[in-house]
Order: sequence, then C-alpha cells, then structure tokens
Amino acid sequence: MQTANVNLPITVTVRHESVTESLRDYAQKKIEGLHLDYPRIIEAKIILDVQKNRHIAEIILFCANHITIEAHTEGQDMYAAIDETIDKIARRMRKHKTRLMKKKRPHRNDSIRHLDERFFREEIIDHPEESEKDPEPFIVHPDNYRLRTMYKEDAVMELELSDRPFVLYKSARRGCLTIIYRRKDGDYAAIDIKDGPK
Repeated sequence: MQTANVNLPITVTVRHESVTESLRDYAQKKIEGLHLDYPRIIEAKIILDVQKNRHIAEIILFCANHITIEAHTEGQDMYAAIDETIDKIARRMRKHKTRLMKKKRPHRNDSIRHLDERFFREEIIDHPEESEKDPEPFIVHPDNYRLRTMYKEDAVMELELSDRPFVLYKSARRGCLTIIYRRKDGDYAAIDIKDGPK
C-alpha cells in the first residue's frame, strides 16, 4: 500500500497572483498526504488561479498505468478550494478503485495517438467563410488527450475521474470511435462516430 508520496515531483503554478510560501507548502503537503494504494502517483500539478473574489484550485495527478486524475474547485478561499479538490480526487479514486484494478481490460499498448486540445474564443463565429485557413486557437494543449481502446464502462469511469465534458475512445467491443458525455440530467449518453459515405 502506498502510505506516503516520498519525493513526489509536484509543480505549483499560480495565475494572476503571487503565491505565498505557506500556501505553496500547504498544497504540496495535501498532495503528499494522499494515501492511495492504487494507482501509484508519479507526478502532480497544482494550478491556483485568483480572479477577483474567485479562488480556483485545480489538481492533476499523473499515475501509473496511464491513469490521470483531475479535479478543480472554485471558492472564496484558496485553502478551502484546495481541501475540497483533494477530497474530490480521493472520492473518485475510492469510488472506482475496484473497476480500475480489474484485469480483463484491453491491452495498454492499444493507444492510437494523442490529440491536441484547442480552445477558441467567441470571435470564431465571425471568421470569414471564404478563408482557406481555419481560425487560430488562443490556447493549444499538445498531447493533452489520449485516444485509447476501452470498454464503455471504463470510459464512464474515466469521465468521472476527470472534469472533462466528454471522453473520446475506441470501443474495445465494436472497434468504432465513440464519444461519451454527461447529460444535464446526470445520465450518460454515447455517440458512435462512423465513417460517412465514400
């Protein structure tokens, strides 16, 4: 059992405000205090953002077996936001530990490729239709999204482990690309991406 995260690489990034050493130490100790026996944490990133009265704490854990756990919380106090984000991560891991440890899963080498995640502002609506170039994104996150072969129940689990709005994966049962997302009523919906007419 992993009882402590010794010498764990932790990166703390602060946006829009300088961080105090006490706040940085607090966030690091919270990560180091996570007692997860599965999966093993390899690296952690903490992003602290202050926008007027909004304090946003985002934590991303990179773990063994290609597992990424992420959560974020917004509050009026940064310490409370960090605490709640850590609680979210711990709850997600406890909730899904049994399924993560099941052995009957597609081989990990079935990853297809990485996709770039791009963000666009509202101005994209005014991009000229006759333009031969696509609009430029204002943020690009390379290698931010792994396209993996998995079962639908594992895709739902991965959606629960992160704050992403959807998961794109290759179905281990049917071989097609599928998007799974959470509906406003809390249920899950899946859309198969099939080849169109040639």
